[in-house]
Amino acid sequence: MLILLILITAAVSVAAFGNHNLMAGLQFNPYQVKHSGQWYRTISYGLIHADWLHLGINMYVLYSFGSLTMDSYVLYFGLKGYFYFVLLYIGALAFSVLPDFRKHKDNFGYNAVGASGAVAAVVFAAIVIYPMGKIGIILLPFRVPAIVFGILYLVYSAYMSRRNVDNIGHSAHFWGSVYGAVFTVAFKPELISGLFNMMR
Repeated sequence: MLILLILITAAVSVAAFGNHNLMAGLQFNPYQVKHSGQWYRTISYGLIHADWLHLGINMYVLYSFGSLTMDSYVLYFGLKGYFYFVLLYIGALAFSVLPDFRKHKDNFGYNAVGASGAVAAVVFAAIVIYPMGKIGIILLPFRVPAIVFGILYLVYSAYMSRRNVDNIGHSAHFWGSVYGAVFTVAFKPELISGLFNMMR
């Protein structure tokens, strides 16, 4: 299922690179969502990316953390785990753009693309499941516990979202991360007690 998701996203993204109409029709445009009822855009934007680098990073991170998260869901919930993983991913796409929808719903020129919010949700689901697992950070010669990486990432995303100095969807990263953690804990509450026990 994970490989299929990656292949579909890659195929649609590559097709959209050379097709302006496809890109324009799928990207997240809050104005069109509000004024034209095109609610599908709150999900379809996750199938397209700005360029090869954007696509490559998202799909690499999704592949790296997705199998761990999905396998854990199946371990916890049986076959329902596959459904929960899809719900995690799709739900994060919609949830992560809610703040931008409220902020830009009357701005016709605002657009967003990329699965970053959903990928962040998958990463933070994995962090909740394995909080003491090790994650590497660029430019650091050592790995840090996943929970430490998660906290630093949330702080950085919130800070950059407030600064709004680049063309990266830091708000979607932040809220996608929150969604992934809360979603996982909601279905497996005992993970919270396990986290506290590990941190003692």
